[in-house]
Amino acid sequence: MIDREELESRVAELEAQEAELQFEAFSNEDALELGLDLVERARERGLSVTVDVSRAGQQLFHYACPGTSADNDQWIIRKSRAVMRFGHSSMLLGVRLKLSGLALEEKCCVSPLEYSAHGGSFPLIVRGTGLVGTITVSGLPQEDDHALVVESVRAWLAEQK
Repeated sequence: MIDREELESRVAELEAQEAELQFEAFSNEDALELGLDLVERARERGLSVTVDVSRAGQQLFHYACPGTSADNDQWIIRKSRAVMRFGHSSMLLGVRLKLSGLALEEKCCVSPLEYSAHGGSFPLIVRGTGLVGTITVSGLPQEDDHALVVESVRAWLAEQK
């Protein structure tokens, strides 16, 4: 049984992450640094993930750790496509769908072959501009994919201050 109160609490937490983890600007060099940070965190923990950072439809960083496959690339495409269409993290989309009791294709009339509401893709939001891209990880359970992105973005933004 889905605990509605728990899901609503998770939605609030995910919305707070999106409000907090925004950039003042985002360059190609920033994408490289952030992507390398994500890869290094994965290596230190022995995780097999694929990492992708894209802005305005351009892939700025992409790396597949040993142990990943082309399936991870397809998950990245589907998760990041959902973020760009709906403007929120793929994890938040998924939790909101659980609350509604509907699948993504039912609620939003989109193909599950093109869009995924599984955690791991986070909106790249520039303050004063809005959504400009995505930061995506694939290869772990969805909660862990999401947590790795949030951890890395939070640390990277803290270093910029």
